[in-house]
Amino acid sequence: MNKALVVILAAVMLDAVGIGLIFPILPALLRDVGHVTEVATLLGLMMAIYSACQFLFSPVLGVLSDRFGRRPILLISLAGAAVDYLIMAFAPYLWILVLGRAISGVTSANMAVATAYITDISTEEERAKRFGLFHAMFGIGFIIGPVLGGLLGDIWVRAPFIAAALLNGVNFLLALYALPESRRGQKGAAFAWDTLNPFKPLKWALTFKALIPLIAIFVIMNFVGTMYGTIWALFSEDRFAWTGTMIGLSLGAFGLFHAGAQAFLTGPAVARLGERWALVVGMACELLALAILGVTGEGWVLFALAPLFALGGIGMPALQSLTTTQVDADRQGQLQGVLASLVSLSAVFGPLFFSSVYFAVRAEWPGLIWLVGACIYLLALPLMLGIRRRPVLPTGAA
Repeated sequence: MNKALVVILAAVMLDAVGIGLIFPILPALLRDVGHVTEVATLLGLMMAIYSACQFLFSPVLGVLSDRFGRRPILLISLAGAAVDYLIMAFAPYLWILVLGRAISGVTSANMAVATAYITDISTEEERAKRFGLFHAMFGIGFIIGPVLGGLLGDIWVRAPFIAAALLNGVNFLLALYALPESRRGQKGAAFAWDTLNPFKPLKWALTFKALIPLIAIFVIMNFVGTMYGTIWALFSEDRFAWTGTMIGLSLGAFGLFHAGAQAFLTGPAVARLGERWALVVGMACELLALAILGVTGEGWVLFALAPLFALGGIGMPALQSLTTTQVDADRQGQLQGVLASLVSLSAVFGPLFFSSVYFAVRAEWPGLIWLVGACIYLLALPLMLGIRRRPVLPTGAA
């Protein structure tokens, strides 16, 4: 594994730890600034603002990295995140916290630049495996982050923000001294205001006919993916009367198996089956797991299903690898920005949809929510027929 890949994966993991650190203590922090009664509403608002900013700025950072290079955009976003978390650590007012979450959403959009970096330094044959490593490292970071944040938050409610600032500072230094440029910016590139239009890259992406079914599958998979974080704890409490400890253990098992499959199985699966069939196998495994989860009445089944859900995790890296073949090297940042933006859009609307459906069915059949997710997943199967392996450039595309 080359040095640049190790550094970018380490940066991704540290970024995920920093993001996850603050989630366990946000309710307590809102109470700390004097908002006791409306915590649930404010928490939902802050999460929506965070995702909305990711949606708006992921394509912008992707385009900027194509124009000016990956490294400077990564460095600016990491430095901005460190300063932002430090400000939030000592914020005395609610409006500063809300503004801070918005800025955090902007800086976390640098994941689009990180995936573009991996595309730059990887051959087509290596991309699926390396995207699997990317997702695995992000998943590991997101497991560590909330646990560490909860421990630090019990000491002092502001401590996780200081830790997040320090982690982003370390991340900045790591990128500054150890991360080489993967794709230098365009010679003589100048800033243009239309670069800040987040909808322009999406319009560009939709001009690629071969990319449209891939984007649609990507949206469906990420939309259904929001169901787990939204419903898992509620379902476990309602169906099995689980405590927080049991819920945490089940999520930990889910995360560890998922990360392991993406890190160690994606590459061999794609090498043996190809991206398209690896995607099909991954989706089939997840559909089967959802169907079993929908009808089970035993809590141990959730732990037994962790490996099956993990096999479903090989689908997303395979899909990302397929999408990179549809555009040329000069537009990979723009493409990854569009994909990251769609992930954020799913994070805005997915939880609203699945929570509404769950509260409608929980009294009669709480497991029905998982079958609803499986039915939405099935919409992606006919779209696979439209997948093409090689790039198809639209007439007049820039």
